[in-house]
This record gives sequence, structure tokens and C-alpha cells, in this order.
Amino acid sequence: MDRKLGIKRPEMPGWTLNDAVDKLMKNEFDLLREKGQAHELMKQYKIDAVPFQHPELSIWRDDNRKYIGAKVLHKKTNFHICGIVDDIWINKKNDELHIVDYKATSTKSEISLEDKYKQGYKKQMEVYQWIFKQLGFKISETGYFVFANADKNRPKFDGHLEFELSILPHQGDTSWIEPTLLEIKKCLEADNIPDPGPKCGYCRFVEQSNVALQG
Repeated sequence: MDRKLGIKRPEMPGWTLNDAVDKLMKNEFDLLREKGQAHELMKQYKIDAVPFQHPELSIWRDDNRKYIGAKVLHKKTNFHICGIVDDIWINKKNDELHIVDYKATSTKSEISLEDKYKQGYKKQMEVYQWIFKQLGFKISETGYFVFANADKNRPKFDGHLEFELSILPHQGDTSWIEPTLLEIKKCLEADNIPDPGPKCGYCRFVEQSNVALQG
């Protein structure tokens, strides 16, 4: 409905605190990028890499808010597939690139990639990996999520948030992307609106709204 009829989903509020964490993380890694040095967190997790230098990095990260990112043309569908990465590290042993995504959160639970909301994180990273493979880069199947977990248990706020940083690796699988793009093209070219997704909150809202209006 968005792409074919121009009916957009209701917009969500911006994630300004998350954006602030992303920006500060990028600043911190950029200082080391200029020196070709590894972050202490990378050393802690025994990741033999340094932040990757490239003249187009600012475009890929969308530092100027132009919403372009890394982009590739998928010829079978004529789709431009775009992705805005947070960071890229280069492995010092084999020159493979690791896609890196920063995530800000605040939880007492152990951070994991296994709950249902994190499955979207994995898909997001795999799309980034696929894009850079299509652009001709040597991309590692291992990507990294850098989590900044805010502590809510301090006795006073004092205008400061304290974060604990951790890294979780993810072995990407990009095999689903090509068939999914073909299915998306098929859907867009169809004359009929597809059935609502059973797990889609927007679909349920529209369905129940129609029922309420007709009743």
C-alpha cells in the first residue's frame, strides 16, 4: 500500500537518545580509525580488527542525513537496495570487512540475539552484508552488534547515564535476500492487495478499525 498506492504507515517518534549514543560511539571509534588502532572493547573480545577507513564511509553511515547510505542496483528486479551502516571494521589477518551495528538499550536481563525482537536486527545486518558483497567488498559472514546498556540502578541521575558496552557476534546468512526481492517484485506487480500478515500489528489495527467502523 505504501509503494503502490502511496498510503503510508503511521509514523513513529524519533529515537533521539539512541541517535545520540550512535553518534558518540562513532566519534569514539573515529578517533581510533584515524590512528589505525583497535578499541579496548575489541581487544577485550579478542577481535583482531581495527575500524575501517574508506572515503565513502560518511555516505554509508549517512553522516550528512541525506538518507542514501550504501546502495546497489538489483538488476533482476530493478530495485535500488540501500542500507545505512553504523560502522565497518577490517580484520587484520585476512582483510575481510565486518559489518557493525550499534544498539542502545537499558535492561537488567542478559543481552541476547535470540528473543523475537532481535531477529529483525539479524535480518538488518544480513541486508548490509549482502549490499557490500554486491558492491565487490570482501565481507566476513561474522558481523558484530555493539550494545550500550544503560544502568537504571544508580542512586542519583546527576544528569549522566552510565552504559556498559558489550559485543555480540552474528553469523550472517544472506541466502534469503535474493528470493525475497523476487517475491517483493511479484507482490508489487500484482493487481490484488496481499492478505494481512498474521504477525503485523499495523494489519491487525486496520482490520479491527474496519470492523469497528462497519459495526
